[in-house]
Amino acid sequence: MDEELSNMLKHLRLSALQANWNLYLQTAAKSNFSHDRLLRHVVEQEYNLKRENSRKMRLQRARIPEQFVIETFPFARQPKLPKKKVLAIYDSFEYVEKCLNVIWIGPPGTGKSGLATSFLTQAINRGRNGLFITFPKLIAMLYNSIADHSEDRLLKKLAAYDCLLVDELGYVEVEPVQVGLFFTLMHERHKKKTTLITSNLGFSQWGSFLKNDHLTAALLDRLTETSYVINMKDCESLRAKLDE
Repeated sequence: MDEELSNMLKHLRLSALQANWNLYLQTAAKSNFSHDRLLRHVVEQEYNLKRENSRKMRLQRARIPEQFVIETFPFARQPKLPKKKVLAIYDSFEYVEKCLNVIWIGPPGTGKSGLATSFLTQAINRGRNGLFITFPKLIAMLYNSIADHSEDRLLKKLAAYDCLLVDELGYVEVEPVQVGLFFTLMHERHKKKTTLITSNLGFSQWGSFLKNDHLTAALLDRLTETSYVINMKDCESLRAKLDE
């Protein structure tokens, strides 16, 4: 490849073609590609590279602390987990395609976050954008946005994610203004985007930290209307088993 062609490819950001020019020509000669087949092969390789780079970038931007996948979840160690239900929801992918929510409820250490993360990872791998955020951090962000009057911009940004995972809902008590902003966010995402939620508390206990019966009832009404609920209340802690 001469320098002029190399510079043109660099300008066009065709990195795979620039790096593999000689390899493509060798492959074409060895396989006796037609001009049409060679061009198609080159375009396919460049397309696949850009898709993979885009996927990696979305995963990085999602800020997932540990990238669990469904294939490695220890279902055998959680016999009380409704495995068929979980896999049916995951495999159908309609939780994203139909903008449905998935809520995992159960004690700490039972694998709620790992399962929710695997759902978020699947959505990202299949072309959607997403974000992992703990409930305490989300509440803090919403509260801080009030100080600089950026709450509308923050809500718009959070509402736009195709798949938003809110982890550890219920760990902290919240101020009335925070409850209002959280409700607004869930309202904006209702039937438009997918929200994944994990919580140690059952729905009847959400009022204990939200401290607003009317908003709690309205929030649960919206969430459960279009949600799959995975009950893990009877599941055992996987952490305890690892410590034994």
